[in-house]
Amino acid sequence: MMTKHRIYSMSVASVYPHYIAKAEKKGRTKAEVDEIIRWLTGYSQTGLEGELAKGTTFEDFFAAAPKLNPARELITGVICGIRVETIEEPLMRELRYLDKLIDELARGKAMEKILRN
Repeated sequence: MMTKHRIYSMSVASVYPHYIAKAEKKGRTKAEVDEIIRWLTGYSQTGLEGELAKGTTFEDFFAAAPKLNPARELITGVICGIRVETIEEPLMRELRYLDKLIDELARGKAMEKILRN
């Protein structure tokens, strides 16, 4: 049996402030980070805040996501030295999609482009 990656059991709320800090350091906002997470997962703002408050793990957060955006498969490129489109493990791919979108936000990419419109 393969052991699960440590990030899966971490709470989204424990990493969320780092997403916000990364964005704000580059002049972007918490609202934009939230919009990206909502776009990717289908959570409402209230739903997202509820999951953060409950301390939901990444594994449960993605498992319970109301509607994973089908356009997320258009997300390509390298994050942490790995091409996101080649990641086989589904949960790791979802996590890397999120990382990639936050990265694009911090790099100043326009929201329409980040949200694959």
